[in-house]
Amino acid sequence: MTKGLNLKDVAKLVGVSEMTASRALRGAPDVSATTRKKVEDAARNLGYVPNRIAGSLSSQSVNLVAIVVPSLSSYVFPEVLSGLNSVLRDSPLKPVVGVSGYDLVEEESVIREMLSWRPSGLVIAGLEHTETTRNMLRNASCPVVEIMDTDGDPVRHCVGISHMDAGRDMARKIVAQGYRKIGFIGTKMPQDYRAIKRFKGFKEGLAEVGLTLLDQELFPGGSSISRGRKLTAEVLERSPDLDCLYYSSDVMSVGGYMHCLAEGLSIPNDIALAGFNNLETLNGLPIELATTDACRRDIGMRAAEIILLGETKNWVFEKLSPKITLGESL
Repeated sequence: MTKGLNLKDVAKLVGVSEMTASRALRGAPDVSATTRKKVEDAARNLGYVPNRIAGSLSSQSVNLVAIVVPSLSSYVFPEVLSGLNSVLRDSPLKPVVGVSGYDLVEEESVIREMLSWRPSGLVIAGLEHTETTRNMLRNASCPVVEIMDTDGDPVRHCVGISHMDAGRDMARKIVAQGYRKIGFIGTKMPQDYRAIKRFKGFKEGLAEVGLTLLDQELFPGGSSISRGRKLTAEVLERSPDLDCLYYSSDVMSVGGYMHCLAEGLSIPNDIALAGFNNLETLNGLPIELATTDACRRDIGMRAAEIILLGETKNWVFEKLSPKITLGESL
């Protein structure tokens, strides 16, 4: 089992007593500003997180599983949480959620606060973190599972899909359907690392047959149906010869579809459309839009199973296989 850092490690690094280090981290007024800064810097660099469980419980954990996701404003992460909760439901452990807003500094702050309560497990979306966050994850005494992505350097347990492969696979499917004048519309660029990886894989898939994107739109804001409709209109106005558009999310592809309906464009005869995530939003549309099922619920369930095992040493790395559905729009 991983031995977590303790206050003695921080105190030793700075050259002060544990009592002084403790008082410095609590902001006690009788500790000089210089000493307080040295202790805080040492704690941050080591990845030490103060224990907020007081007294006789200080060596224990609470029956909470901390879950950190970048957003709750779409179907993507709630479906992951649904999978987690379905496994944890019959256990003593209960999930508590923190939102990072696609901001790595905010993610660091959320994780520090959550770990300070000594949860029984931590699940975090993505592999990209600040170095301080990586230190905290590395030294956490509970199981830590990074989810959604396998393209990178996991700190400990990892369950997800390869977004690079997902992008490449969709490019190959689109090319196999005969499309050559292809565009891309993405959102949360560059904050959404997984969308960036899909974009990179998609371009690599096109390059395999000597193709490049005819047009692209990388929007820094979030996804919405109205945004998808607006950006699709702008891209098609710039590049009316496009025969296929690939979107970073299904929410955006639905917006693109709405634009095409309003303009009297035939799908896929005038323009083919494809998205990502296989969201519930797609159900009930007049036609089935092409998408990729990113295994979100399965990822959540598997992460919860790893947490319940309590394994803190023998790291699990599981790469799931997403499934492309061509629907009627490709």
